[in-house]
Amino acid sequence: MSTENLPQSQSFRKPRVAVVFGGRSSEHGISVVTAGAVLRAIDRTKYEVLPIGITQDGRWALTADAPERMGITDRRTPSVEDLAESREGAVVLPVDPANREVVYSEPGSVPKALGEVDVVFPVLHGPYGEDGTLQGLLELSGVPYVGSGVLASAVGQDKEYMKRVFTSFGLKVGPYVVIRPREWERDVSAARKKIVEFAGEHGWPLFVKPARAGSSIGITKVEDLSGLDEAIAEAQRHDPKILVEAALRGREIECGVLEFEDGPRASVPAEIPPPDAHAYYDFEAKYIDSTPGIVPAPLSGEETAEVRRLAVDAFEAASCEGLVRADFFLTEDGEFVINEINTMPGFTPISMYPQMWQATGVGYPALVDRLIRAALDRPTGLR
Repeated sequence: MSTENLPQSQSFRKPRVAVVFGGRSSEHGISVVTAGAVLRAIDRTKYEVLPIGITQDGRWALTADAPERMGITDRRTPSVEDLAESREGAVVLPVDPANREVVYSEPGSVPKALGEVDVVFPVLHGPYGEDGTLQGLLELSGVPYVGSGVLASAVGQDKEYMKRVFTSFGLKVGPYVVIRPREWERDVSAARKKIVEFAGEHGWPLFVKPARAGSSIGITKVEDLSGLDEAIAEAQRHDPKILVEAALRGREIECGVLEFEDGPRASVPAEIPPPDAHAYYDFEAKYIDSTPGIVPAPLSGEETAEVRRLAVDAFEAASCEGLVRADFFLTEDGEFVINEINTMPGFTPISMYPQMWQATGVGYPALVDRLIRAALDRPTGLR
């Protein structure tokens, strides 16, 4: 194992940021791409950096600090396995709030102390990272971290309960139906009938989605009954719980929220135009073909003010912290309907969240720095 990038102990040192990425979800590769952009943007004159990758089977690996190896190449996303310093070595976080020292161990070798971690920048997307699980571990360890806490992360990951929270706070959501795993187990035909009846009420097409996934992975636009079973199977490959949404006719509008000292503020909004080569704004359109968004969105002054207000309302409704991307539809009758929030949105150079803040006056390095400083200033525990 190479040790040249291991942080050295010293009496007076810069804050150490552990960038944690990868993970066990189907969004593993995009998380690695996001981490590369964050590593490139962190000001090394202000912070020490410790890259920690989580492999697809859940091992915490010490990885190369090599953002140039973390991009999409030949339409293929990178993996932690490609970057790990060892096939067997593992990084262990402390579970004692009085001790923030991270340890690295390999079979047959004496464990090595990597030094204390002052803050974690988790850039995991999807389950086992963005959904409150990692946040709970960090709370138990007493280590500050970037982004939302356990509750907001869990709400932001589960599209059903996200919509329930928004509705309870007066935010408008589109028609949807949820099929839980036990419904499939009890009676497959009854569960399928529930979706068919929903289609009869709201019409085709429908969007069939994993309830707890992101990056448009596992989503199918279903034009009629003939495509339903295949769409259900695809969604269930990623999550046994699925969400079915009615198609909303209108413009896709996104807005970023960032926490400042005086509270959350919204960025200028962006519009996602219909991609030419795709049925909708799916994974390939987002990350492989890089369908460009329009920043700022061509909205009236009143529409811009309204969507920014609603984005902050969604941030507050879910008790979010740090950052959020809020996604809306502007329907044909001029009403904003919230589709979802992302508590750790795509953070690649082409992602909409940093592009919106760039247009608002906060560049990528400044955005990363603000998130780290906010996390360092915020205690763990109840707040």
